[in-house]
Amino acid sequence: MRSLTRLGIVAVLLFACVGCDQVSKNVVREQIAIGYSQSFLGDTFRLTHVENSGAFLSLGASMPEAARVAVFQGGVAIVVAVLLYFALFTRQLDAWAIAGFTLLAASGIGNLIDRVMQDGRVTDFLNLGLGPLRTGIFNVADVVGVIGVVLLIVKRHSALNDTSGKK
Repeated sequence: MRSLTRLGIVAVLLFACVGCDQVSKNVVREQIAIGYSQSFLGDTFRLTHVENSGAFLSLGASMPEAARVAVFQGGVAIVVAVLLYFALFTRQLDAWAIAGFTLLAASGIGNLIDRVMQDGRVTDFLNLGLGPLRTGIFNVADVVGVIGVVLLIVKRHSALNDTSGKK
């Protein structure tokens, strides 16, 4: 793939995903009180504003502040840089793999912006479920990251199937 095409894919995905994530979080912070929850579609979807100082399901929220900064800001920044390096410079990647690595990087960037600008907290507000079975509260960056992982898994699975019959 040509470098300009690759750069275009990465730039468009980063701009769109990080932009949507940050706009949605700003709307939530400005319009919805922390702790407020509203149900929609028979309680299948909940809009609940929380500020999370940890990771998924508040994992790590009780760590000392210096450790949280090191892991959730320093560590994430390093992982984002590595993901962008793969997306931009690994030659054997196709557009789907480039998109997968870029979406993971966009997810990290979206939440990293929050951590830097919001005293180490990430704004979460989406929750899905049926009856008592519910997800944790998440945000657009988290959705983007899951899509990136799915793309990479599907890509890897299809690559393994393509080569498994060859001798």
